[in-house]
Amino acid sequence: MQVLASAVKDWAEDEQVDLRTVTADDPSDLVPGISKALGMGADLIVSAGNDLVDPLAVVTPNHLSQQFLVMGAELAEPTRNVTAVDWSGASFRGEGLGMSSTYDADSFTTGRCAAAIRTGVAAVLNDRTGIVVWLDAL
Repeated sequence: MQVLASAVKDWAEDEQVDLRTVTADDPSDLVPGISKALGMGADLIVSAGNDLVDPLAVVTPNHLSQQFLVMGAELAEPTRNVTAVDWSGASFRGEGLGMSSTYDADSFTTGRCAAAIRTGVAAVLNDRTGIVVWLDAL
């Protein structure tokens, strides 16, 4: 998921966005990490990859005024404040749920991840939230 994280950092630098990161070192740090991000007062909380899908499914319905963007994965039952950007080769939906496509680590290309952050932010800025935006092959 380093390619996704790098795409977010590059986008933030290009757009001169104030980016603050929270890193969880252990699975038990995931929900507290989301809580820490919520405490930062962000306009948008962006997650990269599969690890945060289940913790976000727990947290996001309780914070409907906070916008979330999930890149390279999706919540099975997103609320209106969760937008996801996915593509063939990604699309993890949480533990115990099937993927809508076969996972392919090679699908996480620099170009696709850059398109994912730009597309996801555009969707949120245009109030197209609570949806999964599907990227075609790049």
